[in-house]
Amino acid sequence: MRRMALGLMLLLWGGALAALELGAIRMPDGFRIEVAVADVADARSLALGERGTLFIATRRAGRVYAVTDANGDGRFDPPRVLLDGLRMPNGIAIHEGALYVAENHRIVRYDGIEQRLQSPPEPVLLARLPTETHHGWRYLAFGPDGRLYVAIGAPCNICDEPGFATILRMRADGSEREVMAAGVRNSVGFDWQPETGVLWFSDNGRDWLGDDRPPDELNRAPQSGLHFGYPYCHGGDLPDPLYGRARDCAEFTPPALRLGAHVAALGVRFYTGSQFPPEYRGQLFIAEHGSWNRSEPVGYRLGLARIEEGRVVSYSPFAEGWLGAAGASGRPVDLLVLSDGSLLVSDDHAGVVYRISYNP
Repeated sequence: MRRMALGLMLLLWGGALAALELGAIRMPDGFRIEVAVADVADARSLALGERGTLFIATRRAGRVYAVTDANGDGRFDPPRVLLDGLRMPNGIAIHEGALYVAENHRIVRYDGIEQRLQSPPEPVLLARLPTETHHGWRYLAFGPDGRLYVAIGAPCNICDEPGFATILRMRADGSEREVMAAGVRNSVGFDWQPETGVLWFSDNGRDWLGDDRPPDELNRAPQSGLHFGYPYCHGGDLPDPLYGRARDCAEFTPPALRLGAHVAALGVRFYTGSQFPPEYRGQLFIAEHGSWNRSEPVGYRLGLARIEEGRVVSYSPFAEGWLGAAGASGRPVDLLVLSDGSLLVSDDHAGVVYRISYNP
């Protein structure tokens, strides 16, 4: 497939247009990338309200932003700070008109949020979470079963600590908490396959085993209670030097896809729109945030996993070029499909949210 270099037009909030050249970004023919929201420092997780409000969470900034389209022209207005002074509010989700926020230490709910953008209500406490900050930024989403899912990362690079390295699920009110998946070092993105309702999630592999191991993972959890190996086994077949003697790799669920080592796979999203060509529908996009401790950086791109009958049959770059000879210009984090079929991509390095659309 021939790929093309694209330029990016950035709409400055003062009303003037200026060209922000992103000629390094390469995508398949017919796709276009533009900045949908600018000036969002540390833009991370994305959620869309029932009235069309885009909510943008952060990790380090301690904020949640709200972005609307007041005049209905199809372009987002400048972002406003909705919530501030929070503790790692990386995880957000919308359910029955309420905004759910996963901070490091708790999950809270803001009722009727789109009617209260000017004056958000007091939060309702739903669940208390561990306070360790290592991998303490949470990912949050509602599944097709109406349950709330949250990732609890390991409080270390490699360790065996009860109550961590899991994906939990609970009722929307925080009750009936249970472990959906265990042995998950640090997942910062999950989604459910539309046709099957099966959970798929990313997981970041451990550090300091060299440039090329272990792989990051894309995992599939067709049922609750599966164990994906951490800290005993990585990538399905690599025993950990410290913990590997305690358990055999054959005991655990192997990954659906072994990704590159240290690519830092974060957001995953099944494409549920109809704007992209048919071959993209129902397939899985993965945001590779990019390595931080590899001698030659990798990642900093979007990948596309093609899935047939519950199996990944191919994985290839979809959008790349944020990493160049001079370093990284951007780091993709989370993904969201809009009602028109375009794809939003957050970038915590550039502090923007991109929109990818298709127009052959």
